[in-house]
Amino acid sequence: MSSSDDIRVVVGVDFGTTYSGFAFAHKSNPNDVKVHDFWKGLRGGWFKTPTVINYDDSCANVMSWGSSALATRPRGRSLRPSSKPIELFKLHLLKRGTTSLPDALNYKDVIKDYLKELGKDIRRRVKSHWYSLDFDSQVIIVITVPAEFDDNAIETMSECAIGANLVKEENIERNLKFTTEPEAAAINSISSLRNENHLKSRDLFMVVDCGGVTVDLTTRELLDEDKLSEITVRAGDNCGSCYVDQAFIDFLGSKIGSSTIDILKENHYDDFLAYYLNLDEYEPIKKCITGEEKEKLEADEWLIEAKFDDVKEMFDSVIERIFTLIRGQLEQLKRLKKEISLMLLVGGFSESEYLQDRIRGEFSSEVPNISVPKNPVTSVMKGAVKYGLSEEVIESRVLNWTYGTCIVRKWLPTDPLSYKLPNGYVKVFEKFGEEGYGASVKLNSKVIKDFKSFSLIQRKINIDMYVTKSSDAKYIGDPEIKLLRKFQLELPELDSYEDIEDITISFILKFGRVRMSAIAENKNTGHECKVTFKYDFDLV
Repeated sequence: MSSSDDIRVVVGVDFGTTYSGFAFAHKSNPNDVKVHDFWKGLRGGWFKTPTVINYDDSCANVMSWGSSALATRPRGRSLRPSSKPIELFKLHLLKRGTTSLPDALNYKDVIKDYLKELGKDIRRRVKSHWYSLDFDSQVIIVITVPAEFDDNAIETMSECAIGANLVKEENIERNLKFTTEPEAAAINSISSLRNENHLKSRDLFMVVDCGGVTVDLTTRELLDEDKLSEITVRAGDNCGSCYVDQAFIDFLGSKIGSSTIDILKENHYDDFLAYYLNLDEYEPIKKCITGEEKEKLEADEWLIEAKFDDVKEMFDSVIERIFTLIRGQLEQLKRLKKEISLMLLVGGFSESEYLQDRIRGEFSSEVPNISVPKNPVTSVMKGAVKYGLSEEVIESRVLNWTYGTCIVRKWLPTDPLSYKLPNGYVKVFEKFGEEGYGASVKLNSKVIKDFKSFSLIQRKINIDMYVTKSSDAKYIGDPEIKLLRKFQLELPELDSYEDIEDITISFILKFGRVRMSAIAENKNTGHECKVTFKYDFDLV
């Protein structure tokens, strides 16, 4: 394996729910971060392409992806057949899959195939700048993830990145990194924080990353040497711009009928977002409209008018949910007796002037400066590049979970009777280390727990890892405690029973990075033990 000194280029990948893109930079010129802005099917100047993919009938081959995968509006007077592209498949990682997939595919297949196609563009673009570059050994890939992603979702993304040939499995620890979307946006803003927003060391600021599906928030402290520390538990929700689009579709359905909307979804993927929609331009759709809706539209000369209040209502229900997220961050700060000097709005949805005005109107009395950077849609991918160039820019993060394992002890009269096992024991949650949910940890923080071998024939130690956000959860079985992962440690062979006392395996869990990692080693010899894990469990 090559050393970190061989790294030449960092690529930041913003794999979004609705749109995706990438940026890159060479270590020799870290301030020159280039954003890819030429996509097949789109004219130059687009920083992202749709997160959409289309397969052939067998689902064995990718026919198109990005904007090329979107069906076009039919011309003339007939519906033109078009295979339906797969969209919103990233939501399956949040256990909120709303897109039904063909039987021959699972969501991991779709993510892997999309990343593979995106990876081809990445390799072509990077190699066009540095032809002699060894992509597999000299390039770091930094993938951004929503604030809500749990450890299992991130591990799934790692698996998909390998399957997509973005990175080689043997290089994954060195060549694949993760950062959250709001953290990447915060990193990208560092230079402007001091120069344009006049923040000083120890000042706090909030990033509100408003994307197509998710809105993610983080609150950071600007430190000396332009480093950042996380102050609050990051948060996110599904209240991005696509929910405004859905509200428009619902409005349209009230005018032309839900059955017509279903036909529209099946066959057409153009934007119909306009204050006036003249259905005379969409002859095939007119044929699908019947009954009262048809009579009303004929009386209105086939014109649909969206009035100001109609459009306002489409936005406001979504914006209220964003307000709830912002209030949650401000309430955390109040408990910590801290205040922010700046709120930074990034992401494609933040370009909406109506959203900007509503946020300023709601929070300007609490936040003195609410700002939108230039090209906010590129903030995340550019910040991902800067993170890959220097991970040390992040000094600390806040834990989203308390991590622990299961221990079995004798049941006591003070324990709930319902948790008493037939053998008179009870399963209890035991924390890994001292820090838990909401605690700030350094980037390279780790906890160590020792396990001893108890038999000559024992070859494995199984560790069930649990997580909780509750400070009161005590027993395995409490609804607040969830099984995260099953670790398995492989043990060395023993020559005699005398050796058993000497075999102590240290299980080392690293918390501080976005992608949690674990290693195990023989405490006496220092030899590393193989660690494998299963992570097919849901976190809520």
